Amino acid sequence: MSLGLEMPAAGQENLYGYTVDLTDAAATAKVAAEIAADHAIDAVVHNAGAILPALLSDANPNDVLTLAQLHLAAPMALTQAVLPGMTERGFGRILFITSRASMGMPTRSAYAATKAGVHGLMRTWALELAPSGITVNAIAPGPVLTENFWGIVPRDGELQEKIANGVPVRRIGTPRHRQRGRILPG
Repeated sequence: MSLGLEMPAAGQENLYGYTVDLTDAAATAKVAAEIAADHAIDAVVHNAGAILPALLSDANPNDVLTLAQLHLAAPMALTQAVLPGMTERGFGRILFITSRASMGMPTRSAYAATKAGVHGLMRTWALELAPSGITVNAIAPGPVLTENFWGIVPRDGELQEKIANGVPVRRIGTPRHRQRGRILPG
């Protein structure tokens, strides 16, 4: 199951796609109800995100509301829709993809605040849902060399090098996967 602004690439067997703007609360609620009615969902992975970077002096307070809808309210609505089925089956997995920027980063006021909120949701839900056999976790990766990253940080520039030097392994992640010494395409 995939939700996004665009349908997933064709040719993936057993993949259902829904087009939705998760910053739109009404649209999110509608698609959540459709999914819950049509599918028995046992796992939710919330990987949607946007950054909306700005220095504090230039930040738009509405960006906090937009990102709160995307990072907090959307996964809440989606999870609430499928939660009755998970609870009935006594099994479920909820995974948030968050960010190390939740600890603060220049130009990330709205992003850092809402991603930090994800950690609060994750911990609260884990405590509430564990008795029903539902686990809730989060992964907070560091920077990854993607077009999204380069949309904010100049490619191969001084800032990219500075960011890499701030990562314990002194490099920025790449969208490739390793499996027993082999690199697999991302």
